[in-house]
Amino acid sequence: MHLYEVLRHPLITEKATVLHEEDKYAFEVARAANKQQIKEAVERCFDVKVAKVNTMTVPGKTRRMGKRQVTSSSWKKAIVTLKSGHKIGFFEGI
Repeated sequence: MHLYEVLRHPLITEKATVLHEEDKYAFEVARAANKQQIKEAVERCFDVKVAKVNTMTVPGKTRRMGKRQVTSSSWKKAIVTLKSGHKIGFFEGI
């Protein structure tokens, strides 16, 4: 898996913005990506040093569309903790 395929997009939620104060940033990542690949992708894309990576799989939700029940796809979330003194400028001012 290439590094540009690992990070899908950043998560901009209320809970994620609170984590910015602790130098933690949330991303949606590819389901096949492991922690080492996520760490390398963040370090190369944003030119920062990563202390640790926590990952979790968010299960898809079941919804009704008329008579049918439809399930959305599961996705993987990564919370990246940066070493002290490092910040991602993309998230500043959010």
